Amino acid sequence: MPYSFTLDDVAFLRSAAGRAALAECSTLDATTIADVTAARRLVGSRASAVLETVALRGKSSAKLLSSSDWLFTGDALQQASATLVARHRASRLAGLAVHDVTCSVGADLVELSRVASLAVGSDVDAVRLEMARHNASAAFVVQADALRPVSRSAAVVADPARRSAGRRVWRPADFLPPLDELVAAYPGRILSVKCAPGMDFSVAPWADEVELVSLDGQVREACLWRGLSSGVARRATVLRSDGTQWTLTDASPDDIPVRAAGEWLVDPDGAIVRAGLVRHYAAQHGLWQLDERIAYLTGDTPPPGTRAFRIVEQLPFREKPLGALLRKLSVGRLEILVRGLDVDPDALRRRLKPRGHEESTVVLTRIGRSPVAFVCRAERIPSEGFQPEVRGVSSAGSE
Repeated sequence: MPYSFTLDDVAFLRSAAGRAALAECSTLDATTIADVTAARRLVGSRASAVLETVALRGKSSAKLLSSSDWLFTGDALQQASATLVARHRASRLAGLAVHDVTCSVGADLVELSRVASLAVGSDVDAVRLEMARHNASAAFVVQADALRPVSRSAAVVADPARRSAGRRVWRPADFLPPLDELVAAYPGRILSVKCAPGMDFSVAPWADEVELVSLDGQVREACLWRGLSSGVARRATVLRSDGTQWTLTDASPDDIPVRAAGEWLVDPDGAIVRAGLVRHYAAQHGLWQLDERIAYLTGDTPPPGTRAFRIVEQLPFREKPLGALLRKLSVGRLEILVRGLDVDPDALRRRLKPRGHEESTVVLTRIGRSPVAFVCRAERIPSEGFQPEVRGVSSAGSE
């Protein structure tokens, strides 16, 4: 069970004595009896709070930048937006007064306070609020229910909880606070609501724009926007830890052909796929589709900054001929990607029993009704010098 922090714990952790205790225990591990005993000897009854904070700070480094002195609860850290994702969302609200009505421990609030003319955070959880006061010291923080507005005209940011009794919930009515009630509480206000990428966005007809955001190839969140007047209905934003980022919208052209494979296969970033912008992405980069219902794209020149697949062989998908080809190519390290077919990649790999010294990627899909296998060599395409097209595309944060 995760440790349940109290207000007294937070007060101690924020004090000079607490900071000293955290420094003394920074190398201790709460899972070992010897380290727990050492922590109790050093800080007494606060040992559990100190050790939990040390552990959470260690976990946060993979997700949050500059969080080495932050305070968290386990659940709050799990739900917090990654720093680069929160920074992107904040950039779209730059210069505005912004109220984060479910601020939790302040991961979004920190980024909002950097660019907003005024940043306010509120939450019903008193412990998380005290942590937010520590983490987001440049913002104003007040205790308030998100369904009872305490600001008048500020843009509203919200991240409703999507877990109940430890399980993920999918119905917006089960969010905390419920999505429709949250929207109704702020009529006429700019609104930005974080939600899960797998959500059925048709249940939010009030949203002017749905944005899907990925970080380093993993789709991290969807954001429902209202009132920004962006002029687009769907947006995909692709972020990388190396600082490269770009945005594609449904304002860009999507007229592309469907024809036989070129030299390369391209699997678009998940944000592109989830936002329904596969054809727009293809048109931007001179690609085309193998099948209008399948998200794999093909072309003779892969897009910069992507991992693309140079086609070595194409054949109808049947296990025996595919296995024979892989043995002929001496493939031992095998990646299998599947789209549009009911195939378990792990089970197929076990049946194929690849042995050899070469590495290959097999892409399984269908063209029309025919299952097809592409044996490919995966390559990382350099992004140096890449500049996205202007029409329908902008650098993240610019409007």
